[in-house]
Amino acid sequence: MTHGTRSDEPLANPARRTGGDAVVVGGGLAGITAALALADAGVRVTLLEGRPRLGGLAFSFQRGDLTVDNGQHVYLRCCTAYRWFLDRIEATALAPLQNRLDVPVVDVGRPEGRRLGRLRRDPLPVPLHLGRSLATYPHLSLAERARVGRAALALKRLDLADPALDDQDFGSWLAAHGQSARAVEALWDLVGVATLNAVAGDASLGLAAMVFKTGLLSDPGAADIGWARVPLGELHDRLARKALESAGVRTEVRTRVTSVSRDDTGRWSVEVPGETLTADAVVLAVAQREAHDLLPAGALDAPERLLRIGTAPILNVHVVYDRKVLARPFFAALGTPVQWVFDRTDAGGLRSGQYLALSQSAAHDDIDAPVAALRERYLPELERLLPGARGAEVRDFFVTRERTATFAPTPGVGRLRPGARTKAPGLYLAGAWTATGWPATMESAVRSGVNAADAALSALGRPRPRHLFDVEEAA
Repeated sequence: MTHGTRSDEPLANPARRTGGDAVVVGGGLAGITAALALADAGVRVTLLEGRPRLGGLAFSFQRGDLTVDNGQHVYLRCCTAYRWFLDRIEATALAPLQNRLDVPVVDVGRPEGRRLGRLRRDPLPVPLHLGRSLATYPHLSLAERARVGRAALALKRLDLADPALDDQDFGSWLAAHGQSARAVEALWDLVGVATLNAVAGDASLGLAAMVFKTGLLSDPGAADIGWARVPLGELHDRLARKALESAGVRTEVRTRVTSVSRDDTGRWSVEVPGETLTADAVVLAVAQREAHDLLPAGALDAPERLLRIGTAPILNVHVVYDRKVLARPFFAALGTPVQWVFDRTDAGGLRSGQYLALSQSAAHDDIDAPVAALRERYLPELERLLPGARGAEVRDFFVTRERTATFAPTPGVGRLRPGARTKAPGLYLAGAWTATGWPATMESAVRSGVNAADAALSALGRPRPRHLFDVEEAA
């Protein structure tokens, strides 16, 4: 059957028919954002997702009575687009920000009682807001701290618009600016691996500079951390669906698109099993390989570039103890394979004991390791980090693996990332891997949805929803 504007489904607002039709392929954050933005501008939108849920790779599932996020996702105060997204789906209160950046950092290589350091900000202008924290950071020597300060000022002077930055690796730049291996481990990679999903030596200087300049050197509160106090599925699936429904978007899950083509009249046909949808505009908000396979001939000058955008894995280790072993909501670790540990007890619905989630970015060495080997590797490390874990019983241990969690932020990746517009009129690209200027984060995904919607609305002659594009000015 063929559907353009479906007459068998009531519209939330009949006037939407005048805004044209759009199909958004992919129900991750990029696709949800594009669909909401288009619908808010009066376009009739159908959102198609192959999985049984929305949210892309930021989702939840049940394991007995426990609700598990596939991975720990955080955002920063500078993530204006994702903050807009939370507000748009009425979820801001469920994923609050810290009042002020404060990251406990535990170094197991130091004697007990002297292992804890903190990265936190003061209510002072940039760069003084981090001055006291850096001056007293115990995991670096006095000389290393001074050199970190000088490197930060050099980083601040870099021009993010300079394409040459994308060809260099961050590790070499740090070494050239006097950063020791210890400084890279205890500071630059502590932040960089979590945000870029790559160690400094494997990361584009352009993307790394963007992260540090925006997060730490732009506004005093830019790096304040926020995270969901409920399962991610509550935000990115349930509340997102509710917002889409209220906006009049037809949302279909378990619906995989098999082809996208344009007819002689300029209309687009989107094929799914048992149905053909027609539209004035199509947004492909899927991973780069899937986008490559769906692109019609001529849509991009060099579509093979999409296949050259590499991927990087993230491993999450989940441990349920019979008692509370961690008193703070999260911490970062040094001198151990463990990177970041989060308390997910309340969010997971655990009624007794404690549920910890370890987020392991750039996990190339561990991503395919058997669960038994990971248990043998990580449980002793948690006991080294957390004295309370030493006598605790492990009630459950399991892992979640995302082998292609993000695009790899390698030097040169910038020239491979396409913009929202293609050469095929009415066809647009979205996804954290597109040219947003950000690494593969929830922020990048939402920004890509904004970019695609903006391009589509311009072509359709529709006004931009003012509230949506506030994120551009905020940025």
